[in-house]
Amino acid sequence: MRLALHSKVLVITGGPGVGKTTLVNAILKIVTAKGTDVQLCAPTGRAAKRLSESTGLEGKTIHRLLETDPATGSFKRDDTNPLTCDLLVVDEASMVDVLLMRSLLRALPDNAAVLIVGDVDQLPSVGPGQVLADIIGSGAVPVVRLTEVFRQAAQSRIITNAHRINEGRMPELSAEKGSDFYFVEAAEPEVGLRKLLAVVRDRIPARFGLDPVRDVQVLCPMNRGGLGARSLNIELQQALNPPDEVKVERFGWTYGPGDKVMQIANDYDRDVFNGDLGVIGRIDVEEGELTVSFDGRDVVYGFGELDELVLAYATTIHKSQGSEYPAVVIPLVTQHYAMLARNLLYTGVTRGRKLVVLVGQKKALAIAVRNQGGRRRWSKLREWLAGSFA
Repeated sequence: MRLALHSKVLVITGGPGVGKTTLVNAILKIVTAKGTDVQLCAPTGRAAKRLSESTGLEGKTIHRLLETDPATGSFKRDDTNPLTCDLLVVDEASMVDVLLMRSLLRALPDNAAVLIVGDVDQLPSVGPGQVLADIIGSGAVPVVRLTEVFRQAAQSRIITNAHRINEGRMPELSAEKGSDFYFVEAAEPEVGLRKLLAVVRDRIPARFGLDPVRDVQVLCPMNRGGLGARSLNIELQQALNPPDEVKVERFGWTYGPGDKVMQIANDYDRDVFNGDLGVIGRIDVEEGELTVSFDGRDVVYGFGELDELVLAYATTIHKSQGSEYPAVVIPLVTQHYAMLARNLLYTGVTRGRKLVVLVGQKKALAIAVRNQGGRRRWSKLREWLAGSFA
């Protein structure tokens, strides 16, 4: 705590259940009691909302904090028009790419401190760089790595198995009564598809009382293949919300009322961003538009603008970064070999709040646990930071 209050820049990292949120809240209570002007931000809308809920303070997306100009996509806040704060908290920092972090730090006033929070063992950002890993690896700033899982969190099989995966060990698969982590074995992809549909549509709602559309998210290692996100979206739509006579077909997808959809581009005019999930409410064929509810806020799309949306019963683990869901179902088969990696599986498992179900082959699970790495990211940030503070 003393380190946090005396450091101009501090990184807090660690896996689930180790107390990152508790520590950040304690720091915020101390500094706000002293009248410190604090700004909180995260890279996605869902992560910003979770930050608000966990701290009781307003959390914004980095784009909103920097005041994106809808016309140009550039930021109004920069070194000539800096933010007004004494402390900036950046959550889910593993998702922030080098360009966005540069823009954020450029807009930081000279007198302000930065608290960077994230899980360095998750997937790196979709965009270029590996900013969080490079900052930690450089040794240029103090880093607090939390490792001890709290007793309450240790009762969750999701959390204990996430840490096992991260350590390169197979997760504990014996399904005790009342467990929150399950493995459903399926030797072949076709069997896996049948079992996955049954898990989402029947077994989870019956046993856990969760809504299959609103509460259950299927997370796939990749888009392609029979158990990839594209195919599964069509299968899950047919199983959970088959299109009726009120529907619209555009850009290779069929949309109907009640469908779960994802925004796949930042839309500053509508204030919806890449990765935001919503449910289609109304389709007006005469007006040529449909309405999507994003966390209770209605957004209207013309039929010609539906290339910004895709069905989202299933999505990739990459797209789920920064989000949490009540229940997560992850298909794992050797078909996904090219994408099976430890940090991908770890990221997927840690998206589940109440329940995680893996469906597929133990061989594929073992491949993912053993495989330490995706392709190396070539970055000079670590060396530059280390050199400038040497």
